[in-house]
Amino acid sequence: QVQLVESGGGSVQAGGSLRLSCAVSGAGHVCMGWFRQAPGKEREGVAAIERSGKITYADSVLGRFTISRDNAKNTLYRLISNPSPEDTGIYYCAASMTAYGGYGPLSAYEYNYWGKGTKVTVS
Repeated sequence: QVQLVESGGGSVQAGGSLRLSCAVSGAGHVCMGWFRQAPGKEREGVAAIERSGKITYADSVLGRFTISRDNAKNTLYRLISNPSPEDTGIYYCAASMTAYGGYGPLSAYEYNYWGKGTKVTVS
């Protein structure tokens, strides 16, 4: 079975370092996306990395967040930022086993498997 596990969430000061990781088991060579949901708001795509290495960022995080694949383990993904208070929310990693169906890499509809989320509080 495919499993995704996020780690690295918690409380961080604005301008501090946020480093989230997502470990994928049961599958390899996946397209990976990071999503978040702030209190009272809809879930939104943050960043995505395709099998080819192509990266897409949401306009709201462009230049502030970095998504990457571990150079030693293709099943480990990271999201790194120096966050602001508006970045508070529950962060989810998601994986797609197939090619994107037209909604785009930042759409939740494109992803088949999801982690349980990790809570991030920025103050």
